[in-house]
Amino acid sequence: MALTTRRRVLTTFGAALAGAVAVPASRAAAGEQHRHRRPLWRAHAHNDYEHPRPLLDALDHRFGSVEADIYLVGGQLLVAHDPEDLDPSRTLASLYLDPLAARVRAHHGSVYRGHRRPLQLLIDIKTEGSSTYLELDRHLQRYKHLFTTYAHGRVRPGPVTAVISGDRAARAPMEAQTVRRAFYDGRLADLGGPAPASFIPLISDNWTLNFTWTGVGAFPDAERQKLRGIVGAAHARGQRVRLWATPDVAGPARDAVWTELLAADVDHINTDDLAGLEAFLDAHRSA
Repeated sequence: MALTTRRRVLTTFGAALAGAVAVPASRAAAGEQHRHRRPLWRAHAHNDYEHPRPLLDALDHRFGSVEADIYLVGGQLLVAHDPEDLDPSRTLASLYLDPLAARVRAHHGSVYRGHRRPLQLLIDIKTEGSSTYLELDRHLQRYKHLFTTYAHGRVRPGPVTAVISGDRAARAPMEAQTVRRAFYDGRLADLGGPAPASFIPLISDNWTLNFTWTGVGAFPDAERQKLRGIVGAAHARGQRVRLWATPDVAGPARDAVWTELLAADVDHINTDDLAGLEAFLDAHRSA
């Protein structure tokens, strides 16, 4: 993706070995301090699975949203960015669902102890949407107390809210369900459409297809007004906004774009740089 950084995935063995290494006292103390600071609900870990410790690194940096790409392969839901990266040991359950369930049990019903707001798990479907979603739905049913649930017109919040992105063919089977443990990631074309926030709680789109500014020079006033109009329209319907493909190389341009996103009250800021966005949000006292 243009303007975004990428991290190479460690092998499963390497990640496990890294997790087994003793943490120095100073880092342990810093981690303990992080656990007592409030979550950063705006922070979205794009391509989260490419970090050395998928999910766990994002949680250590207090992120409120994480993203996993999935492929349906032989009945298994495997997590990877590209087909050549597929590894049978790297499943959605092993990297995300099981660790989240264990954490929620340990924290008495929440991902972040003392904070009841759900963590967003954005699941980007890379294979055919309908069949992949139906298998995903079977997976989610095994974690009945973990996920926010839609049932017969009502939404019951859970510790984690699953939002389905990627292949658009997932929409039809989702809309046909009277009970589901996932919600749909809309696009700007869905803004103001008939689908309610109980089905499309999130409006996401590509920054570069809708804005020309990349953080260099002044933000054109017409584009600033467009951005704020999008956010205002979404919020009026109870929907959140996420824009991907924003600049993600550390420096003034990225900071300028992030500052405008905050000023416009955009709900989720994409990054592969967990520490960078954490420091930015802390410095701006916004989450």
